[in-house]
Amino acid sequence: MEPSCHSNGPTSCQQQQNQAKKIFIQRDYSAGTMIKFQTKFPAELEGLIERQHFDHLVNTLNKMYHQAETSWYSYFESCLACLSAYLLYICIETHFSRNMRKISAFIDNQNDTFWEPRGLHVVDPIERGLRVIEIVIRSPTENPTNNRQGKKSSNIEITSGL
Repeated sequence: MEPSCHSNGPTSCQQQQNQAKKIFIQRDYSAGTMIKFQTKFPAELEGLIERQHFDHLVNTLNKMYHQAETSWYSYFESCLACLSAYLLYICIETHFSRNMRKISAFIDNQNDTFWEPRGLHVVDPIERGLRVIEIVIRSPTENPTNNRQGKKSSNIEITSGL
């Protein structure tokens, strides 16, 4: 007798279905703890997108995270914050926060223009603790032309099993 998800309960079944719809691109720690993701093309994306589009996404994200962490401005900002008893952070947005906002905007733009029309959705790595890039494969019944609010609620439903 073949085991089914019904024998483990409805929660287990939902988690199994959700896991089958996700691809995770892991962090690359080979060069230290800098935020960098692996560039290996996942087999699950074969036939869904071309490798060059995946490479563009991951390489651009890696460059943007590198800029967020290595700028001289962030070091200067930290020194000024220390001298001002960290009151500086009340007045200005940090260099890292500004870059995280730019990265989120880039991912939203990529989702709108490339990924969602192909039935895929890239989740912002900040939502996963900068541990992974999550790519969600939407089911054929989902409409990729939903408005922005519909996309967010759909994303919450898909990832709620975590």
